[in-house]
Amino acid sequence: MISSTFNTLVNSLAASGGEEGSGGNPFDHLFPHVVPQESFHGYHLPTLLGMQVWDIQIFQVLSIVMIFVVFARVRSVIVNQGNGRVSKVMAGWVAWLRDEVVYPSLGKENGKRLLPLFLAVFFFITFMNLFGLVPYGLTATASVYTTAGLAAITLVVMLVGGMMAQGPLKFWLNLVPKGVPAALWPLLFILEVAGLVIKPFALTMRLMANMTGGHLVVLSFLGLMFFFGQSSTTVGWTVSPFVVGMSVFMMIIEGFVALLQAYVFTLLSVIFVGMCLHPDH
Repeated sequence: MISSTFNTLVNSLAASGGEEGSGGNPFDHLFPHVVPQESFHGYHLPTLLGMQVWDIQIFQVLSIVMIFVVFARVRSVIVNQGNGRVSKVMAGWVAWLRDEVVYPSLGKENGKRLLPLFLAVFFFITFMNLFGLVPYGLTATASVYTTAGLAAITLVVMLVGGMMAQGPLKFWLNLVPKGVPAALWPLLFILEVAGLVIKPFALTMRLMANMTGGHLVVLSFLGLMFFFGQSSTTVGWTVSPFVVGMSVFMMIIEGFVALLQAYVFTLLSVIFVGMCLHPDH
């Protein structure tokens, strides 16, 4: 990510005359990269079936491909007790998510049914997050459209799963705890229905804000070097060790955040679905 950012920024500033002091602002060239673009490193993306292809969609597709690649041999390694370090590591992740995240909240019966979904969500988010750390990569989860789509899936599972488990009518009636005074029932019902929408909204904003915020910090550090370098080359070279050092440090933190945010999104999704399947809990 850092190397591609350097290349993009230098080329952009050179094209706008920023290196010659004509007023090119490095932050104007850096920050647009955290939002979806119709082009990818200078190449305008085509339309597909009449719809514009965005740069983040490239890495969404690549994340799906990576899931198939890393899990291609997992089943054969487990069943046949074969060798394969990557497959064994991925199998360990699956077992951990099953035993520590999904089953405790959903129970074994419902957890077994929904485990493939939550595994797909976790690894899909993980690979999208990690792609933002490689050269010329982008973080699709820094886009609210991506996170909103994932949260919408959680909302659908909450509603459909809850109505299947409790019954269509009983699901909505059970939103309000038993024993509530009749005068307060309508108000609490409205608040509980609003809560069903607020939960996926919180998932959307939490993941998007965390991934966007990390990239903005890295890009801000990099921009400082070019910003000071516009007025004085000496100052630019002086601050460059500090800027690069802090950028590398933030990239290391981002690697941890990439896994953490995938885990948090998956865990909260499991909890929210569990609340709809088991209202008594």
